[in-house]
Amino acid sequence: MAPALTSLLGLLVALLLLLPGAGTAGASLLHLEGPVPGDLGVRQGHLAPCPSPAHCAREVWPVSDPSAALAALLPAVLSLDGVELVETGDDYIHATATSRLFGFVDDLEVHADAGAGVLEVRSVSRLGDSDLGVNARRLATLRRSLPGG
Repeated sequence: MAPALTSLLGLLVALLLLLPGAGTAGASLLHLEGPVPGDLGVRQGHLAPCPSPAHCAREVWPVSDPSAALAALLPAVLSLDGVELVETGDDYIHATATSRLFGFVDDLEVHADAGAGVLEVRSVSRLGDSDLGVNARRLATLRRSLPGG
């Protein structure tokens, strides 16, 4: 990148950070929320596949007791930055995670599949062509919070 462009981008970011509310937890400068994905939820016993690995991460974690693992995971989900709980049930969690700077929204889902002995987890960005690994890192953080994770 040209030095002049790099300097201009640095100045723009610095100015944005000076805006009221830019440094407060949960606040975002822009609200780049995007539309709610139509494929959220458990369908035919499973979470949807990722539409693109560039902005989605999906994993299946074997656990001895999926319901207990889901219950144990809920506090970890709620402790993530910018997370708001949307829906929770006996076998499902849906939360959104909003980035601080630009207000990008990701959807996080966890499904306890008792029959298969697994947790299915999925984190997907609503907007953009790349999440720069944010969704995969979110799942890795959650995985570490499980007993034996």
